[in-house]
Amino acid sequence: IGYIGAGTVEYLYNAETDQFFFLELNPRLQVEHPVTEGISDVNVPATQLQVAMGIPLASIPDIRRFYGKPDMYGSSEIDFMTEDYRTIDTHVIAARIT
Repeated sequence: IGYIGAGTVEYLYNAETDQFFFLELNPRLQVEHPVTEGISDVNVPATQLQVAMGIPLASIPDIRRFYGKPDMYGSSEIDFMTEDYRTIDTHVIAARIT
């Protein structure tokens, strides 16, 4: 895609084929971001601002906690393609009434 900056990427995931399908990229928060926050315990607006400021994801405390790093304020690398994040232990339901 070539986009560089903070934004939200949407994908569909097919569990039967283990394939991801790109839907869209938005250079803003999605209205559903509280669902992501509720499941991940990551402050999405703060994280996007930190990324926009040039702070590497692996150095952001919420991301380090999500990936189970013992030092939230450390700077060791996280291989986002191979390392697993912590086990999700919650559910979130959101409804939009229009």
